[in-house]
Amino acid sequence: MEGGGGGTLSEIYQSAKKLLMRAQDGIERLERLENSTSSGGLDSPEISFAVKKDISQVLSLCADMDRLWRSVQAKPQRDLWRRKVELIAEEAGSLKESLDRYFARNQRRMKEAQERAELLGRANGDSSHVLRIFDEEAQAMQSVHNSKRMLADSLSTGAAILSKYSEQRERLKRAQRKALDVLNTVGLSNAVLRLIERRNRFDRWIKYFGMLITLVVLYFLMR
Repeated sequence: MEGGGGGTLSEIYQSAKKLLMRAQDGIERLERLENSTSSGGLDSPEISFAVKKDISQVLSLCADMDRLWRSVQAKPQRDLWRRKVELIAEEAGSLKESLDRYFARNQRRMKEAQERAELLGRANGDSSHVLRIFDEEAQAMQSVHNSKRMLADSLSTGAAILSKYSEQRERLKRAQRKALDVLNTVGLSNAVLRLIERRNRFDRWIKYFGMLITLVVLYFLMR
């Protein structure tokens, strides 16, 4: 079963799948560029044009496949191909919507940057204001990224410290119980036992103070 381009239904389907995968990769690259602090969310016309072209080709292939699957004689195979073609068309439509949203966001960013530049330099209309705005936004995004990373590192360090305190507390409890058992066995005086209990309370306060210091440090880092 061949289409207008000379390929079989299966060959056209495989070509459409490859184009979809390439378009999906292009969309992901555009989104990474959009979120990249180094590029400031600038557009990449080469990538966006290639993605748009791939999606258009997939939709064209879907039209060919739509004609071909209707000519399949066996109903089970015909139903199977109909569903495959529908899935390809749905994926292509979804990628097209993602690309359209990307274009809309990029156009909105450029418009906002242009409006801000006009407010900053209506007298000379120097386009360098636009580049400066993008640079400031990129620096702000980099600062936010660094703050998030520092906060994540601080939280990880705090969690590790608290975990160590918990382990030390359990070891101290076990050591205390063993010591009390030994002391009770040999029959030491109550004065010695009270001395050990006071030392244990003192160690507990040291532990609480350390935890408090850790929480204060984490709070100021989050600020």
